Amino acid sequence: MTHRAAVIGAGPAGFYTTDQLLGAGWEVDLYDALPTPFGLVRSGVAPDHPKLKSVTRIYEKTAAKPGFRFFGGVELGRDVTREELLERYHAVVYAVGTADDNRLGIPGEDRPGSYSATEFVAWYNGHPEYCGHRFDLSGGRAVVIGNGNVAIDVARMLVLDPSELAPTDTADHAIEGFASSTVDEVILLGRRGPAQASFTNPEVRELGELLRADVVCDPAQVAEATEPETPTARRNVEMFRDYAEREPQGKSHRIELRFLRSPIEILGEGEDGPVTGVRVSVNRLEGGRAVPTGEEEVIECGLVLRSIGYRGRPLDGLPWDEKRGLIANERGRVGPGEYCVGWIKRGPSGVIGTNKKDAADTVARILEDEQAGTLGTPTDADPDAVAAWLTERVPDAVTWEGWQAIDAAERAAGEPQGRPRVKLVTLEALREAGRLTPAR
Repeated sequence: MTHRAAVIGAGPAGFYTTDQLLGAGWEVDLYDALPTPFGLVRSGVAPDHPKLKSVTRIYEKTAAKPGFRFFGGVELGRDVTREELLERYHAVVYAVGTADDNRLGIPGEDRPGSYSATEFVAWYNGHPEYCGHRFDLSGGRAVVIGNGNVAIDVARMLVLDPSELAPTDTADHAIEGFASSTVDEVILLGRRGPAQASFTNPEVRELGELLRADVVCDPAQVAEATEPETPTARRNVEMFRDYAEREPQGKSHRIELRFLRSPIEILGEGEDGPVTGVRVSVNRLEGGRAVPTGEEEVIECGLVLRSIGYRGRPLDGLPWDEKRGLIANERGRVGPGEYCVGWIKRGPSGVIGTNKKDAADTVARILEDEQAGTLGTPTDADPDAVAAWLTERVPDAVTWEGWQAIDAAERAAGEPQGRPRVKLVTLEALREAGRLTPAR
């Protein structure tokens, strides 16, 4: 008997899991709430990092394997239920990621002009749920709170020269927004020191290569840096020192790396007026922890973007780790016939490739249960019946062939402009372009 799995979420973790299950002789239906696959590779990776997006070629090879089907635009809880999936598959694997941002929990966080970095990233990447958002980029200074790669991506995008944006797949509405932006200074705030920043080396190096932005770093803060614990942190500190020693070249824009600062209030006019600044605590390190010194600063700005980590959304009927914001699991095993993988399993950590090893860990649990005879026991696992059920439930679900039609349309639109693609950014446009054939 051929076992069948539903993998919920078509990002890297979902694709690696799918590939390994197909290799083990399973058939896999890969679902995503959006009509498009690839998750954060499409809607999270910075547009000026096309090499990172080339990983989709590996996923396309997975999709070409026998036993694979894709159903895009099908959302768990809205279109299908967990119980309905368990009736149709021997294993259901949740690869839904961590969709919500951690909050600062400080006064003024919800003022106009204060946003999560996730909203901003999704906006410039053309995510359908965020393409209609509006960001006021008319202020001179922006503050980005966080010291991870998403924070540095956001800071960089705010100061890219139009010529650096032009050859990317940045959404058209965002290219227009950046073109009219008057943000010319970005301050990246980190609550701990230079040695504790979570940037990868290439991200820090890129800052020094920006066409129109100087990089500023306080020599005193770098001089006081604690001994880095990893090679990555050691190289980062070396680059921070280099930036601190550089003479500004008088470029029109600048990015400042400011460490040992924690936001304690987003300032503005009245109770709910727009952002005018951030009040921060000056910290010192004690045993690797940031401790307030009692000194405070006010940084005037018109835009605040927070990037301080993520947490998942609870799924009805599944055990939940409220503290970590994850599905409670044991190495990917959730319960009979149910599993999880990726960020919703381990938390938002690692790079794209980290999910391959993580998927192997979860797939090992599935294959153990296959051997032990403890998988789920579906009542109607026939693939044709599943396709018919989905067609009735979600008539405009997008198949893999439908996605290929979307992909071709976007690439064709981008070619005359020398761009990899011009993204379709509304659900209506994506569904229309992907409306082709029933699932194979």
